Amino acid sequence: MGGYARRSVSSQGPRGLRGPQSERGTIGRRGFLAAAGLGVAGLAACGRADAATTGSITTATYIPKSYDDLYPGVQTFMDTLATTSGGRLTCDMYDAGTLLGAEQLLPGLMLGVADVMFQTSSYVSSSFPILGAMELPFGAEDYAKQRRAIDPGGPLFTLVNEHLAGQGVRLLGGMPCTFEYLWTIGRPIRRPEDVRGLRIRVAGEIEGETVKALGGAPVFMGSSEVFEALERGTIDGLMSYLGTVVSRDLQEIVRYGTRAHFGAYTVDAYCRSDWYAAQPPELRAALDEAGRALYRDGTEVMVGVHEGDYIAQVLEGGVEIVEPDGAELEAFRAAVEPVYGRWEHLIGDVGVATRAVDLINNA
Repeated sequence: MGGYARRSVSSQGPRGLRGPQSERGTIGRRGFLAAAGLGVAGLAACGRADAATTGSITTATYIPKSYDDLYPGVQTFMDTLATTSGGRLTCDMYDAGTLLGAEQLLPGLMLGVADVMFQTSSYVSSSFPILGAMELPFGAEDYAKQRRAIDPGGPLFTLVNEHLAGQGVRLLGGMPCTFEYLWTIGRPIRRPEDVRGLRIRVAGEIEGETVKALGGAPVFMGSSEVFEALERGTIDGLMSYLGTVVSRDLQEIVRYGTRAHFGAYTVDAYCRSDWYAAQPPELRAALDEAGRALYRDGTEVMVGVHEGDYIAQVLEGGVEIVEPDGAELEAFRAAVEPVYGRWEHLIGDVGVATRAVDLINNA
């Protein structure tokens, strides 16, 4: 496990990290605000620009190790960074929300509480709308195209970082998750009309717009809260990729999964752009190489876990997979078309939005 010291929650319980604290982190609101205040003071004093020269950088994510599909990519980033930097950059990792919960990661990064964060795009695309290009429903013909589109060596990656730079953030690399499906308890979703009136858990703004376009009511909550919400009937289902279902043991309770490209997101490594720029060229190169390894090797592991393990667990759990095609699929495509217009409004530049979508379609 070279290159980092890992801090995580030691007791996960029978279904892994599912409690609210596990995803929101142990730091608490008051503790986080206090830490944020210290971060502001530190930034004002020195900007932490030379933090990496100490050999250890603070790294945080809400993702627990129980995510067998995603955590290996995070590990690969850290190991690659330690190796390519010659040990000058090693990660002091706080995973499973032990430093910063899902909603706290971005402000914590900007305030210097963490130097590098691993975050799903759905949690931050409302702050960085350009990331929504990769979350749009039916945004690519197939997963292979989606995967090619976010290559760190490609034009979409460059476009994204051009926009993020204006907000002080740099994307180092990411893994494109397999497409999000609709998972339900009470009835299968075969047509857009079947979503009407259902309360569907979502994690991000584009997902919420998709559920609304289909006639459902989006309910925003972290993945650690979903199992209990399904048990209590607070929600009727969720939109998620396969990994959330298995890692949170949701195959024990959902009964149907509608397999279509209702959404997608990425799991990315981010740092502050000023922090990145302040590093020597060889350390910037090491950070870039770690981002490429996250994309290349992390994605490969994730896909293998999904195809070789997770789908089997879902089927063994008794979940019926519904696969719309032909006219049914076209009806879904037509129903979610307004999501594109809403996303363009968030971008505020139709030309940029069109270019981003074209780069995905032509990848």
